[in-house]
Amino acid sequence: MKVQYKKLWKLLIDKDMSKSDLSKLANISGGTLTKMSKGENVNVDILLRICTALDCGFDDIIELVPNEERLNN
Repeated sequence: MKVQYKKLWKLLIDKDMSKSDLSKLANISGGTLTKMSKGENVNVDILLRICTALDCGFDDIIELVPNEERLNN
C-alpha cells in the first residue's frame, strides 16, 4: 500500500489555502510538503499537525491505495 495526499490538496483548495499557508499554520517545512507532493511517506506527527491545523481527521487528508505492481500480479 502507498499513501496519496490528493484529499489534502483538494481540502486546501476548498479552504482557499496555499501550501505555504499550510506550512505556516501547521509548522511544517517546505521540504515536507515537497515530499508529500511527490507521494512520499512522512511521519505521522506531521499528519497530526496538519489535521490539528485544518481541524480534520486523517481520512480527510490521506488515502491508502494498492501498489501498482501488486495489481499486475
